[in-house]
Amino acid sequence: MALQFPYKAGDCVIYRKTKHSTQPGPRARSINPNPNGDEYTYLVDKFWVVEEVLSNQDIILRTRRGKRHTVSMDDPNLRKANIWERFWHRDRFESMLEQVAEEN
Repeated sequence: MALQFPYKAGDCVIYRKTKHSTQPGPRARSINPNPNGDEYTYLVDKFWVVEEVLSNQDIILRTRRGKRHTVSMDDPNLRKANIWERFWHRDRFESMLEQVAEEN
């Protein structure tokens, strides 16, 4: 019996990444000041595409600029984009989908 993974190559995903800086950008969420007051910690949604599913429960994600990140499938910051998110953010996903399709 073959293992079934919740993700497959070409899936659009949203990864909620933790960032730190002195000036959070307009897409920052859950903004909290650091204890020393000089910086903020916040979350930013990253719109990526699954490039490859590995057998060890990891997936390789491709960014808009072509970078690759290896993430565990059970990472709580990772989720599939729903149909509305795919439509609303289609400009973010389309170029990555084309890159993944060209390589496969």
